[in-house]
Amino acid sequence: MSDEIIFYHNPMSRARMVHWMLEEVGAPYRMEHVDLQKGEQKQPAFLAVNPMGKLPAIVHQGTVVTETGAICAYLADAFPAAELAPRWDEPIRGSYLRWMFFGAACVDGALIDRMLARPVPATTSALGYGRYEDLIDTLEKAITPGPYILQDRFSAADVYLGSQINFGMISKTLEPRAAFQNYVNLLVQRPAYKRFQAQREQLLAQMKAAG
Repeated sequence: MSDEIIFYHNPMSRARMVHWMLEEVGAPYRMEHVDLQKGEQKQPAFLAVNPMGKLPAIVHQGTVVTETGAICAYLADAFPAAELAPRWDEPIRGSYLRWMFFGAACVDGALIDRMLARPVPATTSALGYGRYEDLIDTLEKAITPGPYILQDRFSAADVYLGSQINFGMISKTLEPRAAFQNYVNLLVQRPAYKRFQAQREQLLAQMKAAG
């Protein structure tokens, strides 16, 4: 069975996080563009991969993986040579998993609520992220003292949370604190990030030219 990863992708979606992760992993992958403007994500061909009709998704050795955080975690474990996740028997893996799930369970929802200007309920105890202000303070602590979430060790958690922090500042849903800016400025200097970004810009140009 081929080790090539099929990557269902659109550069204007959360798939850009997985795109960066794939460049960090260094495994062979093939992009399958899903045209969101034409609604291809809701067509039977893609719904057979992800019934939610949402990006990103990958297929690796016959296994479908969806959800951005899950894909990043899967790739880190599937390709250990890239050293993007602590081994299961390393105590630091607990911290790694903590922040990966924090990104999925708390950060994503909080930023989207902020972006859509959803009203804050009278009680926030039922929200996965609780109070927005607490989430931002906790996120800042996650990257302190740094330079990475696992201090000197870069991991998939940095790809995932770093992408969310960068998106938050670009979309103005996250206060551009110095810690966030310094963290993102460090991440975007990585060769894999630069490769991903160059490819993304090329894809966006092709989409624009195609109308």
